Amino acid sequence: MICILLVAGHGTVLETQIKNDVTGLYGHLAGVPKALLPGIGGRKVLDFWWETVNTYKHYERWATANGFPVENVVNDGTTTLEGRLGAVADLELAIRSRRLQDDIMVIAGDMLCADQNFDIAQVIRFFRSKPGELVIYYELEEGEKSSSRGIVEVCPDTHRVTCFLEKPQQGRTTSRLASVVFYCLRRETLPYLSRFLSLQPCVQNRTLGLFWEWLINEEKVPVFGMKLPTGFQLIGQVGLDDYTKWLARYSAKQQGSAGKPISYRSYARVGLMGNPSDGFHGKTIAMTVSNFWAEVTLTESQSLVLLPHPLNDPTEFGSLQDLYCISCKEGYLGGLRLLQATCKKFYQFCSEQGIALSKQNFTLKYDTNIPRQVGLAGSSAIVSATLKCLMKFFNITDRDLPKPIRANFILNVETDELFITAGLQDRVVQVYEGLVYMDFSKELMGKRGYGEYIPMDMRDLPTFWLAYLGDPSDSGRIHSNVRQRWLNGDADVVQAMKSFAKLTDQARSALERKDWPRLAELMDENFELRRSVYTEECLGPGNLKMVQLARQFGSSVKLPGSGGAVVGLCLDSERLMAMKDAFQEAGCVFCVIVPFSPTTTSSQCRN
Repeated sequence: MICILLVAGHGTVLETQIKNDVTGLYGHLAGVPKALLPGIGGRKVLDFWWETVNTYKHYERWATANGFPVENVVNDGTTTLEGRLGAVADLELAIRSRRLQDDIMVIAGDMLCADQNFDIAQVIRFFRSKPGELVIYYELEEGEKSSSRGIVEVCPDTHRVTCFLEKPQQGRTTSRLASVVFYCLRRETLPYLSRFLSLQPCVQNRTLGLFWEWLINEEKVPVFGMKLPTGFQLIGQVGLDDYTKWLARYSAKQQGSAGKPISYRSYARVGLMGNPSDGFHGKTIAMTVSNFWAEVTLTESQSLVLLPHPLNDPTEFGSLQDLYCISCKEGYLGGLRLLQATCKKFYQFCSEQGIALSKQNFTLKYDTNIPRQVGLAGSSAIVSATLKCLMKFFNITDRDLPKPIRANFILNVETDELFITAGLQDRVVQVYEGLVYMDFSKELMGKRGYGEYIPMDMRDLPTFWLAYLGDPSDSGRIHSNVRQRWLNGDADVVQAMKSFAKLTDQARSALERKDWPRLAELMDENFELRRSVYTEECLGPGNLKMVQLARQFGSSVKLPGSGGAVVGLCLDSERLMAMKDAFQEAGCVFCVIVPFSPTTTSSQCRN
């Protein structure tokens, strides 16, 4: 692939205002080509593009140790605005004069980019993965008018550009996706340049925007779009005031973000109804709780570093006996693998979805107080919090990664990368946060890849309690062979999953009516249905002991997750306190649940 940097230009607004400036502050810029005007951090605008292009290994063959080869500078011979050839003619001249017979990348050298360090290799990989041309676009920032840009409409599934409108009038399109002069063209498409020029005798119409509008809308050539999550400005199209404002804004953005930590929390969840039917096209209701959380902190750094947790990722032990005991109790793997798998999947997702990331490095660390191996979604909380940090750091929005897809992403990190048995319920409620009703019907999942997720009113909820085993050694047997029986069409299992869904709908109604006695009855029914399907042997003695203990105090009780903990609803406050003492005497941890609502500020970015 060959890269062509377009640096010629005449009669721009900026050039005119510099010449007419009476303050004397910008006189030294008079006559300086746009691409060589000061950029960010003391560099010229063109410096950034040269450094970006020169980092990619395919360009080393035409880069020299001392800079850009002089013979590769093509002069179009024009010195005035009236004598200009037009951008498309200049591009065609460069291709023809250098006898280029390769794919080409075209970049405007006078383009000021908010992010001065994105991954150009990712752009090329995406281009080569598609059967067509590539245009780069970004989402217009507040205050930017679509009438000043080439606007693209992009299919979210195929990433094909379905329409290109050069500086459209207001009302022609609702799209806010703006194309920039950053394109990739296959060598077999290059003859279209000459064909377009033959149709445009007037130099005013020989713009790259009109070329792409013609190529996409009229010639129907397949063109794909890739998003850069950052802003752009062609400095020749703005005035002197805007030029200085953009420089100041981009510089402040860089200075403000460097070294500034980003922290997010995700919270443990309790399944109130329907679990474990989320993995069987069922329905569930779950709630995030602020008692337990996982927090991930991201700080920009020179290299990418994943810091192990001092307790959860031990690499140093007092003795071989310590290693043995810790490994038996906590397993071999902590949270570090979750950070690494999330980063890998994030890069893969963005590459496949046509989002080019900046080449910024960072350090990730995590902390968590969610008890391990008791089914409170501690692993997915770490993945969820990590994803929040990455999205914030790389400016990935909810439009790029919507909440339903984000839940799928988190599940895929665990199931595809780490082979953890899991369902969607935990990931959905940790993404949406609060009290959430979830329908995972086969029809919905098959049609769009995700279910129906409805946040519910959390006001005036009753007091739920949670208890978990101090030694949850027998909680991991909870899944048994139920999945295989379900896949085989076992009538008992199939009917049980339908019954879980019915209980969930009834619980939703009870929650909406604030009928707490009925909700308590349904929680007990949920557990008994689970016991009938999974059997007592599978549930394990620890879980059954906690259920039995709760019922001695007249409390409803069920398992909130895969096992090792129980959640209940006790409507008698005196019995609740007595039950707490009994659980603690039995060696269990007991607490009153503090529901977490997404309206609270602690769920927001903590930078």
